[in-house]
Amino acid sequence: MVIVPGLGGSGRGHWQSYWLRERRGAVRVEQRDWDRPDRDEWVAELHDTVQRAAGPVVLVAHSLGCHTVAHWAHRHDAQVRAALLMAPPDIDYSASRGAPIADFGPPATDSLPFPTVLAASSTDLWAEIGWSRLLAKQWDARFVDLGDAGHVNAEAGFGPWSHGEEIVRDLLAESAD
Repeated sequence: MVIVPGLGGSGRGHWQSYWLRERRGAVRVEQRDWDRPDRDEWVAELHDTVQRAAGPVVLVAHSLGCHTVAHWAHRHDAQVRAALLMAPPDIDYSASRGAPIADFGPPATDSLPFPTVLAASSTDLWAEIGWSRLLAKQWDARFVDLGDAGHVNAEAGFGPWSHGEEIVRDLLAESAD
């Protein structure tokens, strides 16, 4: 499993950090600067991390990490078994609200070349649910509506988060068929 954090790097209380500590063999993409993202740097770091991983990987991305995965997937060919993309932000909307991610856009819009679930919340401050549904369709991802879940991060109350693990298990079972 390759954990792909977003802006800020998913701190210790974030569900991604719990998963990293609990899953044997899981690795995390590291970035030079978590607070001033550079799309090409972030994509290159993801590529390097995937190249070092053993066998087909499962990508688990949150927020801006989802866009990192999408841009990477359209530049590189690697063995990816599946991807869970959680709460991708609407880049234009988020940038207009002060998030330092304007240079990260525009979002990739082509289908992703591996089985993907895009999960989003109806109360995310960084993306409207309709936009998230449209992005899932563009990426050819199965959409999961998480309801009232904020940005699906530690601030919204998501620590270990077993429901997310269920989504990954279901995705892997589907991709094995």
